[in-house]
Amino acid sequence: MELRDIVQDYLTDNEQGMRELITWFLNDVMKEELSQQAGASRYARTSTRRAHRNGQRQRTLKTRFGELSLKKPQLREIPFETKVFEKYARTEKALVNAIIESYIQGVSTRNVESIIAHLGVDQISASYVSKVGRELDTKVLEFMERPVETYYPFLFVDASYFKVRDECRYVNKALLVIVGVKTDGHREVLAAQIAEAEHELTWEGIFADLKERGLGKVDLIVSDGHMGIQSAAGRMFPGSSWQMCHVHFVRAVLRKVPRKYHKEIAEILRECLSDAGRLAEYAIQLDERGLTRAADTIHRFQHGLMNYRAFPPEFWKKIRTTNLLERVNRELKRRTRKIGAFPSDASLMRVAGSLLIDINEEWITGSRYLSLNSEMISWDTEAADFTAT
Repeated sequence: MELRDIVQDYLTDNEQGMRELITWFLNDVMKEELSQQAGASRYARTSTRRAHRNGQRQRTLKTRFGELSLKKPQLREIPFETKVFEKYARTEKALVNAIIESYIQGVSTRNVESIIAHLGVDQISASYVSKVGRELDTKVLEFMERPVETYYPFLFVDASYFKVRDECRYVNKALLVIVGVKTDGHREVLAAQIAEAEHELTWEGIFADLKERGLGKVDLIVSDGHMGIQSAAGRMFPGSSWQMCHVHFVRAVLRKVPRKYHKEIAEILRECLSDAGRLAEYAIQLDERGLTRAADTIHRFQHGLMNYRAFPPEFWKKIRTTNLLERVNRELKRRTRKIGAFPSDASLMRVAGSLLIDINEEWITGSRYLSLNSEMISWDTEAADFTAT
């Protein structure tokens, strides 16, 4: 089937089209893996060839879109190894495991019950769910405890909230996530942890864990305006600077003014965010208009708004906000929407950790976030030393 036909099927029947699209994509991934392992493309005559193609075998892969029939290629001289089944199955297994765990514990929503019926797994044993959970926990723990590099020029820090069952009630719990940009410009998921809330000591603990795993130096830490992050980062990474996310800053100011002023003030704030003097003048104007709380918010964050300018201008757009992590959080929310509420902290960490591993693998093999290399890192950040405000 041609890609054009697959796209047409997707437009007319989303579920069937999605199955065909994923099947085409994963088959294509295996073809590329085969060429890399064979050392040559099909029919190529080259001295780098290590093996020859030897047909295909049908393999099935269960996904939330149904069962896919894939064509796993074979090599004659050496065994063909693919990451398709392992990688795709890990996240799917974590999601299904969380759904079944909710069902067994009697905390399932209507969404969960309908999925259970669709999967036909309502008779699955609690011991099997526990076994799968332990296997996933081991993989997530290995990822979260792996050694990291000693120097990450940029850290992005954020939290998203999920509903988790706590004995007889549901509570919102924070999933704290830290992403770093390496000296080669690639992104890397460094840490994730579940917490009752974003307390300063919690952030200090997760930063301390990163240092124990090898992290020694950071230049810029980008986050929202949470005081706990600022204080903890200042103590754990002296000499670093803190950058207040511009998107979160505008939202923080707008929360202090009547809605009728939102459009006007948001536009002016965005214009002022490249000029500290102009921003200070605008704070005075807001104060004179009686919008004192908005002016106070500007004063509160003013020392953390311009630190991104200590770095090369070509990086500014990508290091003055936490948009990088916002996209990660949106993906976590999207993929876990069907679960509704997690039956336990372990279940949340299992699913989130599996998704973060997948995201990290895509980043490592994908394009660089910043056009950066270790030779060009010579900027002087002394003028932007960390100041907790």
